[in-house]
This record gives sequence, structure tokens and C-alpha cells, in this order.
Amino acid sequence: MRATGDNDQMIRALGVEVGWMITLALALANALVALSGAMLVQYQGYADIQMGLGMVVWGFASVIIGESLVGTRQPGFLLAGAVMGSVLFRLLVAIALRWGLNPNDLKLVTALFVLAALVMPDLLMALKKRLLPRPAQP
Repeated sequence: MRATGDNDQMIRALGVEVGWMITLALALANALVALSGAMLVQYQGYADIQMGLGMVVWGFASVIIGESLVGTRQPGFLLAGAVMGSVLFRLLVAIALRWGLNPNDLKLVTALFVLAALVMPDLLMALKKRLLPRPAQP
């Protein structure tokens, strides 16, 4: 299954049906999500239609912020960046709520923060290229 995700052409050449592996991976991922949802309902003692609304967005925001923080594509650093991004994102939410921000406006603030995390690395790189002098040509 991992090899299918890494290089599906190689796995197809080895005779493995790639479509079946992708379907199996999606089924397994959805089964784990359903299991975690069932465990959450058992823990809380009730179920609500809006219980997990926004958690995927918050997870993506944490990963995006973490990638912006570490600035590299190495898996260990990406994992540490995702943890740091999650902590930073939750800290932003806590600060916004402490300031008395309306929870409905919180979505706007978090969206602006994620946008800043997406734009800031490219903006800093462009600014760095502009400010640093070019080496002299021999």
C-alpha cells in the first residue's frame, strides 16, 4: 500500500492492481475515522451533527503553519513542524477568545492567520532576494 502511494507505476509493473490498493487504503482510512468518531461519542456520551465540523480545517491549518515554520521537506522536520503549527494555531485561538472575540469571528481570524502562513514564506524570500546584493560577475 505504501509503495503504491510512492510509485504507482513501479507497483503496476510488478503486477499489483493499483486501483484495488487505493480503494483498500481509502476504506482503511475511513474505517479508522469512523472508529475514532465512535470512540469520541462513547467518551462524551452523546452525538451531535456538528461535533467534528471544522476539525479537518484546523488540522490542515496546523500542517500548513508547521510547514511554513520549518521550511524543509524532510519527514522528521515536517512532523515537528505539524506539532509546532498545531500548538501555535491553538495558541492563536486561545488569545483571540481571551480578547473577547466573538466565536463566529474566530473563523475569520484563523483564516487570515492561515493565509499569512501561506503567503509569508514567499514574501520573505522575495524580500530577501531584493535586499541582498547580487555577487559580482568575474
